[in-house]
Amino acid sequence: MLYSCHEVGVVGVRRERLLRRALWCGLVVALVGSAVVGGAQLWIRRGASGHVFDQAHAPSAPVVIVLGAEVRAGRPKPILAGRLDLTAELVRTGRAGAVLISGDSAGGSGNETTVMTDYLIASGVPRDRLMTDPHGLDTYDTCKRAHDLYGIKRALLVSQSFHLSRAVTLCRHVGIDADGVLADCASCSRMTWARNRARDLLAGVKAAADVARDRAPAVASADP
Repeated sequence: MLYSCHEVGVVGVRRERLLRRALWCGLVVALVGSAVVGGAQLWIRRGASGHVFDQAHAPSAPVVIVLGAEVRAGRPKPILAGRLDLTAELVRTGRAGAVLISGDSAGGSGNETTVMTDYLIASGVPRDRLMTDPHGLDTYDTCKRAHDLYGIKRALLVSQSFHLSRAVTLCRHVGIDADGVLADCASCSRMTWARNRARDLLAGVKAAADVARDRAPAVASADP
């Protein structure tokens, strides 16, 4: 089918308008998304301000909450191992008297809480100092359940820098007087750190939304 020069020109103008409209829509979406992510990060930073410490300057608390992460073949992967090593050291040095192990007992990579418990015991933490929450399915659930079901009012939190401020802010929001202690991940690559930092930007938006709607934890009972 042949088109006249006029018709070709009209089609070209329409395509240009559609492209321009799509570009504007994309720009608006990007700006809104940036504002949402930025607002969530600002809320997190403010909530954790003055409550994140390195190991040398960590305060003391009755309980240290160690948050779960992926395991492999019955062993903690490097991120989780870093958290557990620091947790054991906080107990060993008297900074914390007991440990709440919070993770997903039915996680996709394995039973996080069983692996964490075995690792801490092997690291010298007495079994009678360990409590286990097998339904800490995410950071919000960990904090909410720690406060509501385990009665924790004051605690240290252990995690890496890309996650710790969010954990501190969430726990403080639900009523726990929480301070965070920075865990290491000596064998983690730069790519691992970058990937987790990027993922935590979106997790920050989810955290703000969970708080805004006062979400109940996925599992509300203390039953194992």
